[in-house]
Amino acid sequence: MAEPCNPSDGTVLPNHMELSSSQLGFLDDHFSTCNDLSSSSSTMASDLAAMLNQICAELDSDLQSLQRNLTKLTVSWIYRSFAAKTALHKLNLNLHNLTIHTTSQYGIGLKKTQKILGEDLPRLMKEMLQIENIRNYAETTLKVEALVGDLEDAVFSVMKRQNRNIFSAILSNSSISTDLGARQEKLLQALKAMNDIEEVLVTVVKIHPDWLCLMKSVDTRVDKTLAVLRPQVLADHRALLASLGWPPKILASKIESGKIQDLPNPLVLMQADKSKTYSESFLALCALQHLQSRRDERQLNILRHKERDIGLWAIDELVSPIASRTEYHFSKWLDQPELMFALVYKITRDFILGVDDVLQPLIDRARLVSYSAKEAWVHGMIQMLSGFLEKRVFSVLAERYKENQARQEVISSWLHLIDLIIKFDKQMQSLMVTEAQLFGGSEGFSRGISVFSIFCDRPDWLKIWAKIELKDACKKLKVESKDKRAWLVDNRHGTELHIAGTIEEFLLYSREDHKAPLIAESALKIAWEMIERSQTLPTILPRSQFIRLTSARFLWYFFDVLLWHCKGTEFHSDVLDDDSLTRVCISVNAARYCESKLQEWSDDVSFLEMRITENVSNCPTEDDASDNRCFFEEEIKILSELETSWLMEIITDLLQQFETLSWEYVQINEHGGREQREVEAVNFTISVEFVEALDTIRSHLNVIRTSLNPKDFSDLWRSVANGLDHFIFRSILMSDNRFSDQGINQFGADMQALFVIFQPFCARPEAFFPCIRDSLKLLKMDKEDVRHLKVILLGDEDRMNYLRCSGISHVSFDQAWRILRNSKFKI
Repeated sequence: MAEPCNPSDGTVLPNHMELSSSQLGFLDDHFSTCNDLSSSSSTMASDLAAMLNQICAELDSDLQSLQRNLTKLTVSWIYRSFAAKTALHKLNLNLHNLTIHTTSQYGIGLKKTQKILGEDLPRLMKEMLQIENIRNYAETTLKVEALVGDLEDAVFSVMKRQNRNIFSAILSNSSISTDLGARQEKLLQALKAMNDIEEVLVTVVKIHPDWLCLMKSVDTRVDKTLAVLRPQVLADHRALLASLGWPPKILASKIESGKIQDLPNPLVLMQADKSKTYSESFLALCALQHLQSRRDERQLNILRHKERDIGLWAIDELVSPIASRTEYHFSKWLDQPELMFALVYKITRDFILGVDDVLQPLIDRARLVSYSAKEAWVHGMIQMLSGFLEKRVFSVLAERYKENQARQEVISSWLHLIDLIIKFDKQMQSLMVTEAQLFGGSEGFSRGISVFSIFCDRPDWLKIWAKIELKDACKKLKVESKDKRAWLVDNRHGTELHIAGTIEEFLLYSREDHKAPLIAESALKIAWEMIERSQTLPTILPRSQFIRLTSARFLWYFFDVLLWHCKGTEFHSDVLDDDSLTRVCISVNAARYCESKLQEWSDDVSFLEMRITENVSNCPTEDDASDNRCFFEEEIKILSELETSWLMEIITDLLQQFETLSWEYVQINEHGGREQREVEAVNFTISVEFVEALDTIRSHLNVIRTSLNPKDFSDLWRSVANGLDHFIFRSILMSDNRFSDQGINQFGADMQALFVIFQPFCARPEAFFPCIRDSLKLLKMDKEDVRHLKVILLGDEDRMNYLRCSGISHVSFDQAWRILRNSKFKI
């Protein structure tokens, strides 16, 4: 650093100890010697001073601008947030310190500015957003408070006008209409305020779902207001209906005699002024219901998941006075429930056209999309009857069902009621066929438009109904199973099995194709009738539960009946008779037919839906619920096992009997020079010891062919052929029996006789006896081929390839060598 010096103009410079290191460094960079401060170098100093003054002026301008903006923000928002005020105060102090040290500490001031831009301003922005959120909350609160106040004022006006007329004597129809019209305006104001409140809350749910306290507070106040308003609106509407003469009088004597005439409809007969008043009241009630539905959807978040509500409060108010009048008649008809159903259907049918003509235009004016006046009317009438049946009929029957003495009477009454309900539901559905097509109605009954909705809410009654149906079904089947004609098979259908058959011949469709007995058709018919009765249940899960408790269990009962039918037919090789074979074949046919029908049922869309619903209700995760196996999987599985077991039993006993009858034939040590028997229709003779075995197997196969369905018979005879092939190959060809020339010829004749037995079933039966066929080729080889085979045996050539080239593919080389060793060649 240059030594200190005093300038010639007498200016006193500060002591270097009074300057900071940064200031000294700055001076050293621009004034290295004392001559730099002389008058000759004043230009350098003046330029430097000008530069410093410009920098300071720019910094001062930036600082002043920043202070002005900061002051404005502080004045505007300081009263809203104490935390923001504290942060702004600290920032102001930092800026003030920056002003003091700008000239002397230019580098430090730059770092301060970067800190302000990088840290303080983002923090300030966060505080500003919090203040903005508070402002929005306050504004929303004030807005909702005003709307709730308007709602409460309007409701108070409605109630005040009503209370003013409480002490009046008897109101005439005109005074009622006038009073209702006066309150209608205030009611509309209340509905408008409620709608505005709901609009605000829907927006809050979307944008600020964390404002729970605000929404809860508003909902509480609105709920209190609705608790006062809705009963009043309903009371006004009921008073208006009474002034219109609703409902018309019903004469019980004409009902019981069956001479009830068409009832007059006051909705169609009302005059213009009353029609206008009623329309306004109807629209107000629809609007109130619509607002309540919107509130429920918002509060419960069920907009996309709830079932479509088909009821309308205004139409329910038409049903309510009818219910109070008909209940008196219903109570007298507890032993004649058909009269209840007839009356409800009569009232519903007589009024449905008037309801549709008068009320559907009002529903359209109210913009209630997808609502139908017919559907709501039918729904209300069904719910009226369902409520009475639940309270006064089924509850009593369910209690009496627990008593053994009254159980039979309860079963009869219960089934009679079910038949009446099925008929009634179909009648009510026929009244709204157009609505079902227009509003997407599907097969079956929607919840609420079926009396069977009672069982959806009472699973204990559903189980009682299922027990009754199951017991009745088993009783019917038991009676039919005792009839011998039910187990007969029509042998005239499909008895011919052509050799050159096609695949279509083994496709089984009808009971006759399966050769199933009539008992199988009866069992499936009974099971399907219970399934059809379950289709009246309006929801899928109860429907599935009912089928599991009735049809599925009934099928298992039928499976036990099939097992019982086979009882006592356990075969033994020495007592295998045609009657036992036929009984088992009939059971196999019945099982096969039931399996095909259950698979057909399970492929139906309704059963697929039930299976999916069961999976969803039983499985906690979607991955587990994605298992879409068929509905009757367990039943199909057990039928398949029964079929396999019975067929294997037949095959096993046929082979065992053949082995027993051919024991002497197998034990012969030398095949040749034995007694022979000439057989008709063939040009060769058969060994005497082999005739009985062949004749027995032929006879049994013919019986089975006549009794068993074509598909299973095809599998059975192939399995029998395969078993015989292995038995003869192991017991004769792989034994130490010796074959002379005559013995080889006789063995070939015997095997040809065996092939002939299977000739009716295929074109080339020897193809199903591969081991015997290959053995005969070996036994009939000439000496030259045998010597060649011996060379191959002693050499290293591929032995199996040689056998395959010779047309022998099912006998190993060792087995072939053993056969030739016991032949006439003795190699």
